[in-house]
Amino acid sequence: MTATTNKAGVISRDSLEGLFDALIARDYVPVGPTVREGVIVLDELRGVDDLPEGWTEDQDAATYRLMRRADAALFGFNNGQHAWKPYLFPPKAKLWEAEKTPDGGFSMRETPDAAKAFAFIGVRPCDLHAIQVQDAVFMAEQNTDPLYARRRRKAFTVVIQCGQAAKTCFCTSMDTGPRADGGFDLALTEILDADRHSFVVEAGSAAGASVLAEIPHSEARPDDLAAAEACTKRAVDQMGRTLDTTGVKDLLYGSYESRRWADLERRCLACGNCTMVCPTCFCTTVEDVTDLSGTHAERWRHWESCYTTDFSYIHGGSVRPTIRSRYRQWLVHKLATWQDQFGTSGCVGCGRCITWCPVGIDLTEEVRLIRDSERKKDAADGHVQEHPHASD
Repeated sequence: MTATTNKAGVISRDSLEGLFDALIARDYVPVGPTVREGVIVLDELRGVDDLPEGWTEDQDAATYRLMRRADAALFGFNNGQHAWKPYLFPPKAKLWEAEKTPDGGFSMRETPDAAKAFAFIGVRPCDLHAIQVQDAVFMAEQNTDPLYARRRRKAFTVVIQCGQAAKTCFCTSMDTGPRADGGFDLALTEILDADRHSFVVEAGSAAGASVLAEIPHSEARPDDLAAAEACTKRAVDQMGRTLDTTGVKDLLYGSYESRRWADLERRCLACGNCTMVCPTCFCTTVEDVTDLSGTHAERWRHWESCYTTDFSYIHGGSVRPTIRSRYRQWLVHKLATWQDQFGTSGCVGCGRCITWCPVGIDLTEEVRLIRDSERKKDAADGHVQEHPHASD
C-alpha cells in the first residue's frame, strides 16, 4: 500500500458507523473484535454495535479474564486469542479435487476461493506487522501461495493504534508497536475523556483516503494530535514485558545443549496452543482423501504444529522425538532461523503464546534464562582457561 500525505482527521463516535457503511457499499465483509462466550474474538461485524463497547481483559501467563471498563471505549482491550491469520491463511482449505474419467485417467481442477474481500477493523500494530511477516512467507516472488495472495491483495486494513498494553505485551522490544506508521489503509486512535469520544484518523493508502472521504470528519487540531500521541505513550509506559533481542539469533544458535530445554520439557505439554494463537506460525500438512467408490479424490491443507511428533516424521520415525527438541525448534525458529529464512523475526511481541499457554511458559523469561545460563557457562569456561590447574 502506498502511503498518502493526507492530514489527520477526527471522526466522532456517532460517525464511526459511516466507516462500516462505506466498506459494505464497496462489497467488503467487515471483520473485527466482538464478545463471544466470555472472550473477545474476531468475527464478521454488521456495524459499530457489534464491537466490544466497554469491555477489556486481564491477561497474564495462563490467564485471561474479560472485565467491564468504567467507560464506553470500543477498542479498550488488547488482543484476544484470535489473530487475523485465519482469514488470509485458512485453518483448512481444499487445494484441488479430481474425478476419474471413463478412459481410466483423472480430471483435476483447483478449488476456487469463494471468500469475499475482507475489511479488517481494529488491527493492532503488532498484528499488522504479523501480517507483513506472513507476506514474506506466502508472497515471495518464487514461492507465492495463491490463496493467501488473493485474499491479502483484496483486504482493506483499519489499524487501531494502541492506547494501553496488557501484562503480556512486549511489542516495543520487537519494534512492532504500539503505533503503526504505515502499511494500513486507515489508522484510528481512540480518544475518550470526560468531554469527548472520538477517533483521530490517518489515511495510509488511496483506498483509505477514498473511504475516509465518505465518512463525516473534521481536520485534526493540535490538541487532537497531542491526545493521540499521549495514547501511544500510555501504551509504552504500560508495556508488561520486555525481551532483550541483542544478539538473540547467535545466542539461540549457540545454546542447543542448554539445560533450559530439559527444564522446559518438565513443564511443556506439547499442546501446540502457542503455535495456534501465534499470528505468524504457518506450519501445515496435507491430506489426500477419496470417496468409497474411488472415483473422486481431494487434497486438503490443514494447520499443523511443530509440537506434534507426526510433523517431523520421516520414514523410520520423528526427528524430534522429545518435547525439549520440539520446544527448541519452535523458539529457535521463531527468533533465529526465521531471520535467515525471511529477513525478519517471527515474533511480534503480541504475548498470545504467554497468555494461552496452559502452564504459563513465558517466551521472554525463557530467553532471559537461556542468556543468563550461557553467560554463566562462558564465565566458567573463561575461568577454567585462565586457571587451568585450579582443580589440582
